[in-house]
Amino acid sequence: MTRSKAPLAMMEQMVMLLVFALAAALCLQAFVKSDEMSKRGEARDRAVTLCQNAAELIRQSGGNFNKVAEQLDLEFGQGSTMYRDYDENWEPLPLNEKGAYTLSISGDYDTIKGLGKASVSLWSEDFGVLFELPVAWQEEVRAHG
Repeated sequence: MTRSKAPLAMMEQMVMLLVFALAAALCLQAFVKSDEMSKRGEARDRAVTLCQNAAELIRQSGGNFNKVAEQLDLEFGQGSTMYRDYDENWEPLPLNEKGAYTLSISGDYDTIKGLGKASVSLWSEDFGVLFELPVAWQEEVRAHG
């Protein structure tokens, strides 16, 4: 009596299908991770550019935050913090509207006399802090007496 080899062939094909499914799942996971890394990298590049532009405006204005706020159309928050929200396409949103990305500028008033300092940062809810840049500039110091 000869036995059919069909069940063995079927079992072999099922094992091959399982291996293929596992490999496909790993590839899909790698593609999703690489897409996320690409989006984060692109967002970080945009964040660097916006933070550098803001830092240069702060230095150029000699720490005149009112002038910087006017040029960048920033909104004053608590204390010495100014901010601006951007949508997912990096377009500025109307003031008081929450966006995907937030540019924040904070003045530091506990500094050495004659040295102004601020911090420029950009963050998102998806990625957290994308970029942060300290800014310093020389201020005029008047002699007493």
